[in-house]
Amino acid sequence: MRNQATPAAVTESAELVLPLLPPRDLAAAASACRALRAAASAVTTRRAADAARGLEPLPIPFHNRVDSKPYAYFLYTPFSLARLSPSASSSPGAQPWGGAWARPPVPTWPRPGLDGLPSAVCGCACEAGECGGPGCACADAEADGAGLGSEGGMGSLGECGDGCACGPSCGNRRTQRGVAVQLRVVRHLQKGWGLHAAEALGRGQFVCEYAGEFLTTEEVWRRQRIYDELASAGKLAPALIVIREHLPSGKACLRVNIDATKVGNVARFINHSCDGGNLHPVLVRSSGSLLPRLCFFAARDIVEGEELTFSYGDARVRPKGLPCFCGSLGCCGVLPSEET
Repeated sequence: MRNQATPAAVTESAELVLPLLPPRDLAAAASACRALRAAASAVTTRRAADAARGLEPLPIPFHNRVDSKPYAYFLYTPFSLARLSPSASSSPGAQPWGGAWARPPVPTWPRPGLDGLPSAVCGCACEAGECGGPGCACADAEADGAGLGSEGGMGSLGECGDGCACGPSCGNRRTQRGVAVQLRVVRHLQKGWGLHAAEALGRGQFVCEYAGEFLTTEEVWRRQRIYDELASAGKLAPALIVIREHLPSGKACLRVNIDATKVGNVARFINHSCDGGNLHPVLVRSSGSLLPRLCFFAARDIVEGEELTFSYGDARVRPKGLPCFCGSLGCCGVLPSEET
């Protein structure tokens, strides 16, 4: 007599395997039998319910009334990491997403490497409640709140790091507790996915950081050539950002490259706006960390449902770049892009 798996056994096995599959393989599995089709549908529903895969304090759902895509598939990381190996970066299915189990806990404290790189043992020795004040060694003396006091440009902010004795409730770690505001990822007809506020946000409120892979400039050039080719054919929406910061001497420039195209967080969905947008980018330095982190704060009061945007940079660098659909009065018609 031939042994035959029962629907219950198939479903139990599917709950372990299907959350590991990318969309194409998930669809192939769904065509095998009725039990797998139902299990795959449940995985898709749970994926659409939380882009953050349970790795942020709050779920961040997808909303799509434009086409049949229920979600965007990528490897999620709440904070930037040193460049992954080529095999890991190209195979995001290794991270389970859409299982029936309860949402896993958010990252434990301290976050394992704010930049994925070795950090120096340094920090402040402030008493409880004094971190970030005038005597705190980690605070940025030039920062005005979140750097929002200046018109345009990028702000700066200093925060406590791994060498500080303070815990996650420290007021000088405001960008290190994940995405604590309600957001949703919304599908647009021309722009693709975009990040929207799902609650009212006040000016100066922290929204999220831009997380992905820290890359060398050489690797950026290599990837950009590939991304340009795929994007021109409509097969990819790159999320690679290059940050340049001129040092006080004016003779040198710090360049930080973050690629969230395949490995990133919800900030990869923030679209460009030629008028500067409603988010203010701030470089945050945590004591002991080698590289700064790019974080976003509300540049003004933002109403519930409003799309979150910022300026990617100067569009004149590449006049033949991808079209811009920001809809602002001063729209240049072309998205800014890094020269290869």
